[in-house]
Amino acid sequence: MKNSLPSLTNKKRFNSRIQKKIISAYKILQKFIRPKAYIGQYGKLRYLCTMKAVKQNIRHLNLEELTKHFETIGEKKFRTKQVHEWLWKKNAQSFEDMTDISKELRAHLAEKFELPSLKVNTTQYSSDGTVKSRFMTFDGHMIEGVLIPTEKRNTACVSSQIGCSLSCKFCATGTMERKRNLDYDEIYNQVAFINQQSEKTFDKKLSNVVFMGMGEPLLNYKNVLKAIDKLISNDGMAMSPKRITVSTAGVAKQIKQLGDDKVRFNLALSLHAADDKKRNQIMPINESNSIDTLIEALNYFYEKTKNDITLEYILFKDLNDSIEDAEALTKIYRQIPTHLVNVIEYNTIEGAKFTKPDEDTTQRFTDYLAKNRVNVRVRRSRGKDIDAACGQLANKGK
Repeated sequence: MKNSLPSLTNKKRFNSRIQKKIISAYKILQKFIRPKAYIGQYGKLRYLCTMKAVKQNIRHLNLEELTKHFETIGEKKFRTKQVHEWLWKKNAQSFEDMTDISKELRAHLAEKFELPSLKVNTTQYSSDGTVKSRFMTFDGHMIEGVLIPTEKRNTACVSSQIGCSLSCKFCATGTMERKRNLDYDEIYNQVAFINQQSEKTFDKKLSNVVFMGMGEPLLNYKNVLKAIDKLISNDGMAMSPKRITVSTAGVAKQIKQLGDDKVRFNLALSLHAADDKKRNQIMPINESNSIDTLIEALNYFYEKTKNDITLEYILFKDLNDSIEDAEALTKIYRQIPTHLVNVIEYNTIEGAKFTKPDEDTTQRFTDYLAKNRVNVRVRRSRGKDIDAACGQLANKGK
């Protein structure tokens, strides 16, 4: 290929813009093309290009496609169910884990398919029982997921993207570059790992899943919905959709799409300020998704689904913690069929100048909401000592 590149970029045939496109495409093709040399006419060295075999992720096959594959190699139908259970119910990390199928079939699967899986890079344990795990993806990126145990429930807080593009000023993930979206099987894999941790550490399964980790779930729409479909499926973890909450910084178009798709899970809006001027300061996404636009989208979502909506509101000292702010929040609450306002204490992150208000200020704020018939709850942070609390996920743990 290298010998043929100069002829492609000959200035007599291509202008500079086309040259750049060709060189860019060439670099991409290098990953998949294997050149083979041969002697051509007049003894010149020529190249044939053959495609490298790219294995398909076996988890990306649906049950019907998996069945067809086994039929083509003469395997019995029950093998499909066996392998499918290993992929989803048993969270197999390699084909060698599939101990109830023959070595020959395992070797065949390894030859034809790949089974990328998250690897646990580090695990940290908080004094309050919270467990944070850093996972490495197949291509070497890091993401974090958190197990939050309480007496009544064990909750998995999972990531949907590697990094984030929204740059919320109070969030550690917002300081990271977004590398890529997570595939649906990677999201599912996180939940499965955290469920195993829950069973091993606390002797009970996960009861809830919240998409409040790294990334904006609605900017990875298809993969998040596909992961949730698998989580609630009997072929997966058979969770109740009412035990799953997707949190968004506010992507109005996608909130409406959730309504059109008639999803069955709950929705949380990270509001954090009750007027556009303040919200613009801390959440740049508000410049294109104003509070009024979000109110309209949330009403549309509720009209289509009747699912619970929660407003999330982090208190910042001298920014959004006054009685006037509480009054503005009350007005928003009355325009949305929301069932709860979660008032959240701010967790310090490196490089941010925010601080949390004192307890008296927090109490006055929540008292005002309660007196005005707002269903309000103060959500105390968990896992602060291991940077696992709200807004702190940034791959800092050792």
